[in-house]
Amino acid sequence: MSAYPSISMPLHWAEAAFDDLFRNVTSSSRKLPAGSYLTSGTFPVIDQGERYIGGFTNDAGLVHEGALPAIVFGDHTRCIKYVSRPFVQGADGVKVLCPSTSINPRFCYWALIQADIPSKGYARHFAILRALRLPLAPLREQNRIVEAIESCLTRLDDAMATLERVQRNLKRYRASVLKAAVEGRLVPTEAELARAEGREYEPASVLLERIRAERRRRWEEAELAKLKAKGKVPKNDTWKAKYVEPAGPDTSELPELPEGWCWSSLGELFDIRVGATPSRAKPEFWNGGIPWVSSSEVSFCRITCTRETISEEGLRHSSTQLNPPGSVLLGMIGEGKTRGQAAILNIPACNNQNSAAIWVSTSGLPPEYVYYFLVGEYEVTRGRGSGNNQPALNKSRVQAIPIPLPPLAESHRIVREIDRHESVINSLEESSQLSHARCIRLRQSILKWAFEGRLVDQDPSDEPAQVLLERIRAKSAAGNGRKQPRPRRVNTRTANA
Repeated sequence: MSAYPSISMPLHWAEAAFDDLFRNVTSSSRKLPAGSYLTSGTFPVIDQGERYIGGFTNDAGLVHEGALPAIVFGDHTRCIKYVSRPFVQGADGVKVLCPSTSINPRFCYWALIQADIPSKGYARHFAILRALRLPLAPLREQNRIVEAIESCLTRLDDAMATLERVQRNLKRYRASVLKAAVEGRLVPTEAELARAEGREYEPASVLLERIRAERRRRWEEAELAKLKAKGKVPKNDTWKAKYVEPAGPDTSELPELPEGWCWSSLGELFDIRVGATPSRAKPEFWNGGIPWVSSSEVSFCRITCTRETISEEGLRHSSTQLNPPGSVLLGMIGEGKTRGQAAILNIPACNNQNSAAIWVSTSGLPPEYVYYFLVGEYEVTRGRGSGNNQPALNKSRVQAIPIPLPPLAESHRIVREIDRHESVINSLEESSQLSHARCIRLRQSILKWAFEGRLVDQDPSDEPAQVLLERIRAKSAAGNGRKQPRPRRVNTRTANA
């Protein structure tokens, strides 16, 4: 099987069998199980994992006794590692290969990296590797190819490292913008502008009282409607005493806010609703016209459509509710990234029991202010979960989350300024991601060109690769004539035992 079936190699190249270029020198006894790895030590353990070094050991009796450099192949993972210093082989799924001394070992390594080894999942792949036929360049050209590959890839790796730094810096920049926003440092405060313009302004405390009064009014309307529906028209206002004022936060340990701001809590400002999942055993509850948000869809985004929908019947027969557009959803359950993530509903939609719907739109505040606050508080919000096996938030914990409240006009200016920064950040992130993807494609192209004979110039005076290959085979045959066992055969039987 050729590793490069679509490539027409230069005339002075040759196609070699895997066994022409490599010997399998895997040890059946000098290996270390993963459970015995140390976090530091004298000798690195090279195994089939993604990380170049799996662990360490101080046991000199396990050190690979064959020639160096060697190539370690992950039988299950297809990872390929070039090793030029004393090492200990990992115990599971490792094949140690010794390149022919007649060729550049780095050329062998890059040839294997470029080879097409199809994935069989966690099954073994060494049989596929041994069946490969590999391109072999003249020795002097091998040296030029290796030098060119490693020069190009070093510059490419530097570029990718720079792009990764850019992405990390953009993440920090976003965090600093969001932090400044909720500390009153992103835009001039309403108090500052009012003084400069010689006018009055409405502080957040007045906004908070208005929101509380409006919430009570809506409750009284809804409660009165329920009483009338039951034929119980109240004769006085004593029924209004049933209303429970939402609790504000404990501000004793909260930082001081700018002039005109005040502390509140999500439960004090907004209705918090927890959703539900209609019975999956009732097909008539599903595939209707009502969008239904699963917890995996709450992922720092705007929700304009949902993967699933429920019917009016499903809405009536479950405790979920139809949330108005502008509601902010907050993930409550999930040890992965879900808990603490937020999303804004651009559409009316129901949600499941793993997220809380914060009805921001009924307060007059811009939903984006609450959304951006939750984005910036992601790690803090996650830490508010409780439970041993799978920490989770619940409705009361969401209601208790303290939130800094700016004056209403200032909240809108804050959102506009965050949006402006987000536009710049998103553009830079997209550009860096595209550049990173181009670097990955260019890396693949460099290796492809190298083994098509197009990365460096050919020199007609170089000894043809076929002559080199015949010499390698003759040397191997002479070694067999001295009745020296071929390590590949011995170790293959041992490895497959």
